Amino acid sequence: MASLTLKNLNKIYPNGFVSVKDVSLHIPDGEFVTFHGPSGCGKSTILRMIGGLEDITSGEIYLGEDLLNEILPRDRQIAMAFQNYALYKHFNVYDNMALGLKLRNMPKNVIDSRVKTAAEFLGIGNILDKKIKAITDSQKQKAALGRAIVFQPKALLLDEDFAQNNEKLRSEMLRDVKRIHRKLGMTILYVTNDYDEAITLATKVVFMKDGEITEVK
Repeated sequence: MASLTLKNLNKIYPNGFVSVKDVSLHIPDGEFVTFHGPSGCGKSTILRMIGGLEDITSGEIYLGEDLLNEILPRDRQIAMAFQNYALYKHFNVYDNMALGLKLRNMPKNVIDSRVKTAAEFLGIGNILDKKIKAITDSQKQKAALGRAIVFQPKALLLDEDFAQNNEKLRSEMLRDVKRIHRKLGMTILYVTNDYDEAITLATKVVFMKDGEITEVK
């Protein structure tokens, strides 16, 4: 695992809109951090810059001692779970969870062990042979989380929209994420608009408004 450090991070879009303004933050290894604030305050943009889905206008992002700015998203040792599960419907659950590891040419026995271990951890070990189109939304969500943790990433990034605005799915997802944090000790960053959720879930809460951090507690 590793710490995350943001140094004077900025994101300005071509139309001049400032999404993130001079954000500096240190997240120690193993913390569960929630980012809370109104829609459009820059919290999701920060996660997307950490994951490499958004270009950084200026500033630096470190994972441990490694500067992420010029590292490709696939090489960042960070897993992301956003609104679109991006599961391949014509693959079964096993192949969806294993795909990223196969693309990295990992040994078959390692892939098999990681996929089955993650599936058992999340309670979907009995559906690994089922096609994505044949499983429930809850199982799809677990498969997407499983695909993320098989990488054994140093940090897991989650957006509240991962639960697709479904309260039952959201509750299940949060239970799974808390177990991941408790059992695997993974650094987790979670974006939410829900104040109660933000303050009860995390070891650290980052409050944001208009692209800036207003408080950390």
